[in-house]
Amino acid sequence: MTRPIRVLVADDERNLRELLVRELGRRGLEVEGVGDGEAALVQLRETPYDVVVLDIRMPRKEGIEVLRELQDFPEHPQVIVMTGFADVTTAVEAMKLGAYDYLTKPAKIEELEILVRKAAEKGALLRENLALRAHAPGGEPFAGIVTRSPRMHEVLRIVERVAPTDSTVLILGESGTGKELVARAIHERSARAERAFVPIHCGALPREVLESELFGHEKGAFTGAANAKPGLIELADGGTLFLDEIGEMEPESQVRLLRVLESGMFFRVGGTRPRRVDVRVVAATNRDLAEAMRTGQFRQDLYYRINTITVHLPALRERPEDVGLLADHFLRVNVSFGVKRLSPEAQAALEAYTWPGNVRELQHAIERGVILAKDDEVQVADLPPELAGTPSAPAAATPGGSLESMERQHIVATLRQVGGHRGKAAALLGIDPKTLYRKLISYRVRPEEFA
Repeated sequence: MTRPIRVLVADDERNLRELLVRELGRRGLEVEGVGDGEAALVQLRETPYDVVVLDIRMPRKEGIEVLRELQDFPEHPQVIVMTGFADVTTAVEAMKLGAYDYLTKPAKIEELEILVRKAAEKGALLRENLALRAHAPGGEPFAGIVTRSPRMHEVLRIVERVAPTDSTVLILGESGTGKELVARAIHERSARAERAFVPIHCGALPREVLESELFGHEKGAFTGAANAKPGLIELADGGTLFLDEIGEMEPESQVRLLRVLESGMFFRVGGTRPRRVDVRVVAATNRDLAEAMRTGQFRQDLYYRINTITVHLPALRERPEDVGLLADHFLRVNVSFGVKRLSPEAQAALEAYTWPGNVRELQHAIERGVILAKDDEVQVADLPPELAGTPSAPAAATPGGSLESMERQHIVATLRQVGGHRGKAAALLGIDPKTLYRKLISYRVRPEEFA
């Protein structure tokens, strides 16, 4: 189940504070109370809350000052201000400082509960947007899993059964088999579906960078850390954290991750206070973790912690009945380059190939074919050379040639392939059209070189 909404009630009127804590708690919220502004700030630095119910008039530090100081927090809860009738002007000022809403005393518990839930929902949406900006997955090539394979249907049956639970899931399969797609399917069918799905590739970053991305860091934790930054674990709070290629994670990071899985607590890089999160973890790897444990590259205790449910994804060569189905799907996905179909020879080449790169390789092969096809039919010659049994020629390196000159040659050759169409060339090169435009200027590529 998704964790309850965390609420801090800051009010110096003891009877009212205790009443709010008790009654909101009875309604399923996780509530704590403090009696002044200084105590509120101490609590907010120690514990992440979703919502603060903040009295304007309090000793030691008034509510409006607490709200001002919250502006300097790297992330802060939604604030509902409580005020007397004489302080409505101050409440308006609080709204300008970012308060979610305000209530005048005496407030009805039912009305306050509705506001708290709406404020928490807004905070969750903001966190999810931040998570998407922090780690945009680049867009999935398809919205659902396209298959007619009995083995993949068995995978989907497991997904349906495990998704509603909070069990940790380990997805095993070769690179390109669709492990992240299965992880997203688990998330979307769970009680956490309305919260963030946050993916991170554990093998793509050096340890220090990975830990900073995963756990966040405090201001001044290292050179260049000008501001505090929440980690992806915090952004996934209440949702699902997808640890792709967990087998590539270094042992030191594995220890820190294990602590999070066991206790729900962690420290930011450079931080001294523990933080608490409620995340479901789905992990994936293409490595043999049993062998990695034998060689000391993967911790046995972490393996047993993530291996509650295991899902094995078959390679594409083990589900040949899906090749044609997926090819047709990717032809439709790439319709922006024109409505195309496969020639019988191209279809036969796809079915005869063993697909070491699995579904991802098939996706790229179809995209290339659609871009290079001169008419509405994709021929074998439009597909990658290896599909026709012709090894692709390595890039020629001239003596003393630089990486820049090799890249320039590659760009020019690609533009020639597509008749100078920059959009198609950018797609084949795997870069943004604006990036291609900048490179053409930087390398002083003239139109006559690829016309």
